[in-house]
Amino acid sequence: CVVASPIAYFLVTDWLAKYDYKVTIGLPVFIGASVIAIVITVLTISFQAIKAATANPVTSLRSE
Repeated sequence: CVVASPIAYFLVTDWLAKYDYKVTIGLPVFIGASVIAIVITVLTISFQAIKAATANPVTSLRSE
């Protein structure tokens, strides 16, 4: 997020400058997108970790 945000800001600003109606993209947009991405990542990893921790090892060894 730290590396991609300045690059995305530059590209989006350059892209939006080509339109007749000017729209400014501020810092809250990038903070919001970063927070949403981090929340989705944490929820996905937590779900997979809890699923692996509560799984019965015998069941997974039988299927191999």
